[in-house]
Amino acid sequence: MLETLKVKQAAAAKVAPGRDIPVGVDPEAEAMVSLSDVTLKYGDLLALDRTTVSIKPSEFIAVVGPSGCGKSTLMKLVTGLMPPTTGEIIFDGRRVDGPVQGAGMAFQNATLLPWRTTIDNVMLPLEIVQPYKSRFRSHHDEMVAKAQTLLDVVGLGEFGDKQPWQLSGGMQQRANLCRSLIHEPKLMMLDEPFAALDAFTKEDLWEVLQALWLRQRFTAILVTHDLREATYLADTVYVMSKRPGRILRKCDVPFARPRTPEITFDPAFTELVNELRALIAAVRSS
Repeated sequence: MLETLKVKQAAAAKVAPGRDIPVGVDPEAEAMVSLSDVTLKYGDLLALDRTTVSIKPSEFIAVVGPSGCGKSTLMKLVTGLMPPTTGEIIFDGRRVDGPVQGAGMAFQNATLLPWRTTIDNVMLPLEIVQPYKSRFRSHHDEMVAKAQTLLDVVGLGEFGDKQPWQLSGGMQQRANLCRSLIHEPKLMMLDEPFAALDAFTKEDLWEVLQALWLRQRFTAILVTHDLREATYLADTVYVMSKRPGRILRKCDVPFARPRTPEITFDPAFTELVNELRALIAAVRSS
């Protein structure tokens, strides 16, 4: 069943049938992010236990598991917002020993600044992140054009002069994604970015995020409770245990890109989602 779907998806994406390598991922490349036997303790509480993960450049992974398993903690470790108790984390060839440079972040709340227009919100990283910061004024028109292009990609081209309160929740999150990516980060951290949105808006934004990934080919780590979302967006899904968090299973997602909403109705897609659901149910009851 999976093989049949791979052939159909490959034809649609104009790649060779049976190709298992996700679009944009070089299997020979050194890892962009790696965690080697990482453990984290909060006092006597063991939050994360001997976690090892390797993520290639341009790979899109999702992390799923029961609440409190350490998914968000994993993101904080990767970005250097907290140090591991033991183990080593490497990002872009360097050991992580503090907040990393070259990462974008999107969270459940869009957190757009209410006193700035949509396009000014999107441009904010260009004002504070090098090398854009040093030439923001001298290349202002170029920066505006860069922001406008991203807004066009996500369907907000006509809303650049609007204030955040004039945008729907889904539109705010689109703008938030643009802001997270405008400085072309190598790594994108997505912590349940669509959790507060309705099902229809979520699925629209899956397509938006996929389009942005196909355009910029950043490495992405998505934390989500939505197993359909994980399966639609990711190349690889990691299933975590309950606390103390450990990686229990690595599930490769075999569907070629670009993916369309129709894939969510395919039996092979449903089969993989149900497999993930069964794994997490077993974790919760253990």
